[in-house]
Amino acid sequence: MLLIRPCTFKDLDDLMAISHAVGRGMTSMPADETAWQEKISASILAFSADARKKPDNTYFMVLEDSDSGRVVGTTAIYTGVGLNKPFYSYKVSTLVSSCNDLEVTRQARVLTMVNDYTGTTEIGSLFLLPEYRKPGVGQFLSRARYMTIADFPDCFDEQIIAELRGWQDPQGNSPLWDHLGHTFFGIDFQQAVTTAALKGPQFISDLMPKYPIYIDLLPQAAREVIGKPHDSSAPALNMLKKEGFQYTGYVDLFDGGPSVQVAAQEIHTVRDSSSGRYKLSQELTDSDQQYMISNGKLETYRVALAPARLDSQGNLLISPDTAKGLQLQEGDSLRYIPARSRSAGAMQTSQAA
Repeated sequence: MLLIRPCTFKDLDDLMAISHAVGRGMTSMPADETAWQEKISASILAFSADARKKPDNTYFMVLEDSDSGRVVGTTAIYTGVGLNKPFYSYKVSTLVSSCNDLEVTRQARVLTMVNDYTGTTEIGSLFLLPEYRKPGVGQFLSRARYMTIADFPDCFDEQIIAELRGWQDPQGNSPLWDHLGHTFFGIDFQQAVTTAALKGPQFISDLMPKYPIYIDLLPQAAREVIGKPHDSSAPALNMLKKEGFQYTGYVDLFDGGPSVQVAAQEIHTVRDSSSGRYKLSQELTDSDQQYMISNGKLETYRVALAPARLDSQGNLLISPDTAKGLQLQEGDSLRYIPARSRSAGAMQTSQAA
């Protein structure tokens, strides 16, 4: 069974291995043991009774293969972004200028550094090991976060955002960074990503120009990747759009990857999932409809992908193994929604920078 649960310190070795597998450009998952220990500690606190007292929390979850006990994927929700450390983006906008004498009107696109997403909730850190990239699994990993938002709406902001990794060449170089960021920072792309992940964004505030940057003055290679996702993130972007996320012109400072946003209650999984009671059944087989099922318990949160069936009384029939994996007790309610397998099988790596 594939089961999503909050991360724990016993996952540290697997998480370090995943960080090495992720590759370049993902600031939320650096291959640094101290950073992981801090993230795990923050997540344990978030999934506790005291979580609602903090404006910024890290809900970091892992996908576990219950047959092997191995962590094979990651997914996360970050609340109150920018409240503790500045959260910078570029806003792509258009300036219009005109000259009556020449009878000329010109439009110019510019990049302006902003903090518009401060206080929002961000989903990110989506990664699945290659051997588990099978139909429906990537979608399950992505949509589990929306089940969490539906289960605990008071823990999250009304606006949900996601940053996607920007386009990079096969060597892991970012054209936008090479032609823009490097000019002001004098360091390579990966060093910038690592610095932001381990030391925070203060160096951005210190060195990045505060005035609009005219996109037309950048080389074509840099212009072309503004708002363009990494090849491996394109399937994740498609999944986000199917859930209702929209691109509104915000891009990552480092690699130009697009940011997308949606109102929490407009996310399709949040809107369409149901809550109800369950009953155990020994008659379910793999030919039954696959459901995403959550137990709705913050401190022992679990989301399973398993066969299930609704009976005539509206109870969700699940197997004893599914109930055990979800740590359900008699009389508990759960949240569920049919899993759609048509779009997720091609998810390659990560959604968020």
